[in-house]
Amino acid sequence: MKHSYLTALILIAVIAVIAVGSEMIGIRLYDRIATNLLISLVLVVGLQTFMGNSGLLSFAHIGFMGLGAYTSAVLTIPEQMKGMALPDLYEFMKVVEISPLLAMLAAGVVAALVAAVVAYPLMRLSDAAAVITSFALLVVLYTVMNNWSALTNGPRTLFGLPKTTEMPIAAIVAAVVVLIALAFKESRTGKLLRASREDEVAAAALGANIPHLRWRAFILAAFIAGIGGALWGHFITSFAPKAFYLKETFLIITMLVIGGANTVTGAVAGTVLITVAYEGLRGTEATLNAASSGSGQVIGLTEIVLALAMIAVMIVRPGGLFPNREIGHILTRSRRKKEKTA
Repeated sequence: MKHSYLTALILIAVIAVIAVGSEMIGIRLYDRIATNLLISLVLVVGLQTFMGNSGLLSFAHIGFMGLGAYTSAVLTIPEQMKGMALPDLYEFMKVVEISPLLAMLAAGVVAALVAAVVAYPLMRLSDAAAVITSFALLVVLYTVMNNWSALTNGPRTLFGLPKTTEMPIAAIVAAVVVLIALAFKESRTGKLLRASREDEVAAAALGANIPHLRWRAFILAAFIAGIGGALWGHFITSFAPKAFYLKETFLIITMLVIGGANTVTGAVAGTVLITVAYEGLRGTEATLNAASSGSGQVIGLTEIVLALAMIAVMIVRPGGLFPNREIGHILTRSRRKKEKTA
């Protein structure tokens, strides 16, 4: 357990360095990038709680982020703005207005409840069938958000959310989510789930209820995704359903896969690395387009490079940068080896 505490301290220190560093630099652009990084970290670590422990890839995670964002929006948009932002909103909802922090919790609960209702039959599936059905669930969630005009304003942009997600709030939520993910990993459910990941037949023979274990992890991941969606919504303040579909799904999965899906350390490392690379590539793409004077525009460079990077990592290090052991475990083992050789 010592290495778990060490891992928690190191990862929280990384979050603190990101938050404090951006505040010290004092440049608004860096502050926005760092805040967005921490929100992405919440989403990636949330996905890791399910994908890393169960071994099943889930495309539906960003759909639950969208549920959280819209839930928080409906609960926090000021009453005087709801007539413009949500003209078809149900009458009883027009007078509802709660604090963004309460709305954030409500967003997580709504996402978790939807996951609890729809996901249990899917947890009996494995391998390709599980991946396909998770993608189908993402399509369902996207379609609902795109067409339930009363609550989402349909495919049009929803606006009017109060901007309450600042750096300290994003950092605190990210730190709490990291602690939750580490605690879940060391819990009985997490250990049994990882046992089923390694050998499903053997784990079932020992009495593990694999669909139920996966269901618990999926609900927790959806809860965290809902909170992450609320955080993002109150950071960006206006969005449309397309923000919760394929592009964002690809980016979050890339962060987790490159960092290492089996470890919380990998989730954090992948988020930091890909965010830095993504912002650098976007800047390069913008510079090239500005220099081209309207001819030969560079489009899609960022996505192509990230896709190639994921392919390269899968070939060289199939498990990602941190495939099996958390950073605390690695440092503890390294120190013990040095003590033995000394």
